[in-house]
Amino acid sequence: MQSETESTKTKRISRLSKIINSVFPRTPDFYSMLNDQCDVVVQAMEMLAAYMQTGEQKRANDVRRLEHEGDILKIRNIDTLNRSFSTPFDREDIYRAITSIDEGLNYAKTTVREMEILGIEPDAQMLEMAKLLQSSAQKLQSGFATLKKDPSLAEQSAAAVQKVERQVEKLYRNALSQLFDAKYYSAKPRAEQSSNQDEFLHLLDPLEEADCRAVASGLAYVMEVLKRREIYRHLSNASDHFAHAGDILHNIIVKTA
Repeated sequence: MQSETESTKTKRISRLSKIINSVFPRTPDFYSMLNDQCDVVVQAMEMLAAYMQTGEQKRANDVRRLEHEGDILKIRNIDTLNRSFSTPFDREDIYRAITSIDEGLNYAKTTVREMEILGIEPDAQMLEMAKLLQSSAQKLQSGFATLKKDPSLAEQSAAAVQKVERQVEKLYRNALSQLFDAKYYSAKPRAEQSSNQDEFLHLLDPLEEADCRAVASGLAYVMEVLKRREIYRHLSNASDHFAHAGDILHNIIVKTA
């Protein structure tokens, strides 16, 4: 008889819990969900830096794979946000954090994809920017990981992300300065100069062969500049989005303090 009474109480509590949960659903753990995204970003930036170091196709494929994993997490997080009754901090900030983190990851994929399409090999400037992106991702990861328990430490990480973004922007400007400097280009070893001069020769048929070679060399330089500038810009854009995510992290800290 006693066991039946205990069973009845258990069922009553279970029904009561279901009613409460239906009226006041549990708040999803958006802290952990944003951390999941940051974890993938850190891995992707590590692979991007490795690709810029070695030029290995496997590393480029890893960046693509991780970007796809990031998309899955972004969709999951936004869907959870849309269905949430309540959130631990501002709903709009959560959405902006989700999308900004993902945008930085998207630019990593775009970088390796366009390098392959344009036939561009990694250079020293790309490697340095990729290493800074890796550092930025790690600081962003640390910020969101400590947001719940230690906001002051998270604030330091947010500020560190902004500092890295300024370093990337400085490196980007220096890279452009060298890129558009014909003397700097001509002083590079022949192996590091554009090898697509022959592609332009058929456009210069009326000219003498010596003149064709000279003009083709100039055209190859211009094309090389345009291609590499595009890649540099993608890397800079990735840093901008990480910095934006750092801004959002700062806003969350201020609002929840």
